[in-house]
Amino acid sequence: MKIRQIDCKTALSPSRLPGLDYSLNPYRGCEHNCAYCYVPNVLRISRENWGNFVDVKVNIPLILSKELKRKKPGVVAISTVTDPYQPVEEKYELTRYCLEQLLMHDFPICIQTKSNLIVRDIDIISKFSDAEVMVSIATLNDVERKLLEPNSSSIDERLDVIRKCSGEGIRTNVFFGPIYPTVKKGDLTEILNVFMECGVSEIMIDGFNLKPGVWKNMNLILCNNIDVLELFSKNLKNKDYYTQIRNEIIEFGRFKKVKIVDAF
Repeated sequence: MKIRQIDCKTALSPSRLPGLDYSLNPYRGCEHNCAYCYVPNVLRISRENWGNFVDVKVNIPLILSKELKRKKPGVVAISTVTDPYQPVEEKYELTRYCLEQLLMHDFPICIQTKSNLIVRDIDIISKFSDAEVMVSIATLNDVERKLLEPNSSSIDERLDVIRKCSGEGIRTNVFFGPIYPTVKKGDLTEILNVFMECGVSEIMIDGFNLKPGVWKNMNLILCNNIDVLELFSKNLKNKDYYTQIRNEIIEFGRFKKVKIVDAF
């Protein structure tokens, strides 16, 4: 892993995502190296290089502190093209330092992560008047998670993040996506009940965004696990698969009276 310290010129960027005004990315690149990640397409980075480097924006807390004095208050998404709690954060603590600056102005925040390192910062996050933690979980099968999200926290660790954050009164939700095509319709009630029992107030759902090169990359990894590869290949090509999954989840939301946000 190549770690490089760099300076950035800006901290907050306008966000095009619904309900989010700004994006804040303390790092460029991501150690989690998820096989299905489409950020390389967005940032125009070679997929061969993605997951092998992280640029650490060492001056971003200072830049952020200056921008917050003149920016109109709005929801800050942390992060949008990298995980703010990837392993390198344990050393550099840039996400934590940025949270300290945001708290001084009490900007609303929305953090999305696959890492249990976020638990370290509950002491700060819980002080915001408006904070949301969204934990990404695409499957409850940790064997499959290891195949496609090799350097991320385990499923059990992520569920524990939800319990701890919600237990501290932080609005905590789950991004159930991209839903692995190995998930069966009959599995959904159990999976969604697990999320509910951990304390989520909202469940966002999504499928795979197969931008150029994504399926090829996944195929290279899954070729050593034929059963999983066959299910992925079959259901990703089956238009009815995700329609049935989506409808089942929406019906669950109606029955359980939990908000389902449809990102499909």
